[in-house]
Amino acid sequence: MLFYAFFSLFLRGDHVAHTIRQVRNIALTGHSGSGKTCLAEAMLYCAGSLNRLGRIEEGTTVSDFDPEEIERRISLRTSLLMPEWNSHHINVLDTPGYADFSGEVRSGLRVADGTIVVVESVSGVDVGTERVWRNAEEYRLPRMIFVNKMDRPDIDLESAVEQIRDRFGRQAVPLQHPVNHGAGFSEIVDLVTMKLCSYSDGKTSEADIPSAYQAEVDQLHEQLVEAVAESDEALMERYFEEGGLSQEELEVGLRKAVLNLEVFPILFGDSYNAVGMDRLLDTVVGVFPSPSDPPGRPLELDGQPQELEPSADADLVGLVFKTLAEQHVGELSLLRLYTGSIKAGDEVANSSTGSSERIGQMFNLNGHERIEVHGACAGDIVALVKMKDTHTGNTLRAKGQSGTLPEMTFPDPLIRVAITAKEKGSEERMVTGLQHMRQEDPTFIFRYDGDIRQSVLQAQGDLHLGTITKRLRERFGVEVEMEPPRIPYKETIRGNADSHYRHKKQTGGRGQFAEVYLRIAPKSRGEGFEFLNEVVGGSIPTNFIPAVEKGIQESLVEGPLSGSQVVDLAISVYDGKHHAVDSDEVSFRIATSHAFRDAFLKAKPVLLEPIYSLTITVPAEFMGDVMADLNSRRGRVNGTEADGHFQIINADAPLAEIDRYATTLRSMTQGKGIHTQTLDRYEQVPGDVQLKVVAAAQESQPD
Repeated sequence: MLFYAFFSLFLRGDHVAHTIRQVRNIALTGHSGSGKTCLAEAMLYCAGSLNRLGRIEEGTTVSDFDPEEIERRISLRTSLLMPEWNSHHINVLDTPGYADFSGEVRSGLRVADGTIVVVESVSGVDVGTERVWRNAEEYRLPRMIFVNKMDRPDIDLESAVEQIRDRFGRQAVPLQHPVNHGAGFSEIVDLVTMKLCSYSDGKTSEADIPSAYQAEVDQLHEQLVEAVAESDEALMERYFEEGGLSQEELEVGLRKAVLNLEVFPILFGDSYNAVGMDRLLDTVVGVFPSPSDPPGRPLELDGQPQELEPSADADLVGLVFKTLAEQHVGELSLLRLYTGSIKAGDEVANSSTGSSERIGQMFNLNGHERIEVHGACAGDIVALVKMKDTHTGNTLRAKGQSGTLPEMTFPDPLIRVAITAKEKGSEERMVTGLQHMRQEDPTFIFRYDGDIRQSVLQAQGDLHLGTITKRLRERFGVEVEMEPPRIPYKETIRGNADSHYRHKKQTGGRGQFAEVYLRIAPKSRGEGFEFLNEVVGGSIPTNFIPAVEKGIQESLVEGPLSGSQVVDLAISVYDGKHHAVDSDEVSFRIATSHAFRDAFLKAKPVLLEPIYSLTITVPAEFMGDVMADLNSRRGRVNGTEADGHFQIINADAPLAEIDRYATTLRSMTQGKGIHTQTLDRYEQVPGDVQLKVVAAAQESQPD
């Protein structure tokens, strides 16, 4: 450990050195509006990193420094902040709360060792709070709950705490008691030290607990002691023998219980006025794990998981969890080091791409402030500049080492638009720009969809879509036009049919001649296309059979009903005629396409539409409205289940009916509803809907 301290001092130059045990990597998570950015600002202020509190409404916070964030007054991406507290270095990942940017939350939690889940004192546990809690559960992260905005005059403290414990389990236990919550909030009782903490003009003072609060505080203290004792057999025996635990035993037991996910401390404060920040930072340092505490992250090496030793002298293993584009600097790759160390000039392996990288400049980030460092060690989070072939989700290893950390996963996009460049000739810049931006933000998808013959941009929601197009305009100079994309219908048949077509053309000289007989039959859904050659006697020479098959394949691309792809049918060519001079491949392709069209239209043709599976989570009071809306969209509710105050609706709906559904759902539920959607299957379009789709397709055809 002494070696590590000297080594880290060398790497960081003039900046404060810290050992791996002095590092805390934490994510601030919670529903939109709970006050995460304000909390991050207050933590920096309390730690002495700021001499005044920035304000969101003034656009002066350290965390939300992007011009668009300042304009919209919400966080659009995860920011990295670095307060120092009691000789500890804290990497704070301030994540967005708006649902469109849940991918940012996942990437922040992926590299954090613990999370502070911020809950607004009056609105309580919202659906976004539930989402981030489950994300943290997935990564098995220690958690604490910070109840913010305790100066609100309409707080029902007992109900707020009970709701938290109802949603997150009896392991959620208050560590504090806010004795004068509401307007003028300034006093908190610490249930570990059993002292009253008072806040005035940015200063904290301690005093004994007034007798008026003593009975209630004693009861809460006993509740905390019991929760900690129940997490450890030795402490439980001590508790029964002595009737309680000493402060030291309580502190040690609390940290162990938090690391083992057996206690989730509840703290209280008012980030706007920086009330309770010192106790919050004390708790982060005191109970959250250092990077050396977790059992290690799994590393897939030759298909076998390995345990990583979080030390500076091990081989380098790090994850690039985010890519930022900074003006005048270029791309910054945010790297979490799990083991080993790096310094400028090192050559490392990108085991995700098989390429090598040379480390150039690296920085500590505090919002938009960059502090150059000479190197970094296990547990650190640093920004690397201008990596040539390293992107979000890539694993960096020591030179000569292979194997990657588990891939980062992101939510599926929820809305889709067809996108074209407004200015002729800028299509290539649009494509290049979107491809470049996706290296920074893997939560959107851009591709050319051959089924509908449009370039499609898929995003998490309208706000996410707006940020993408704005950055495309500002950074790459490309204005775009958007419209609802076509629905990728498919065409198939329900019956059998025969048809033939003779193609004959004589214009002087060599002519064109081919006659083809086809038989068409349906196949089961998902079986695709099958071509059968049943010609006997040489009525169609063998060398022309591939032309017949090619004519069919070309016809399947744009079906006769709506111009959509044709699927799930078998086609046999069983007879035909040819001419020794005038027959050629082109003639047989033309004859085949006409015969196919005629047979298809006689075989009870139908349209198939994509059906999406939806999982919708809403507060119970909005359930009726949501289900009625689903019915109006030809949706089918498959079941519901209660999840505390929330209802989970499992449903199916046609893609044609759920355009911008994420926006509609938020509007119906006052921003409290979320959903996921995935393509499930294709189903036959109802007859009346098919008539409209076919008519619209025919109208759009050029004369």
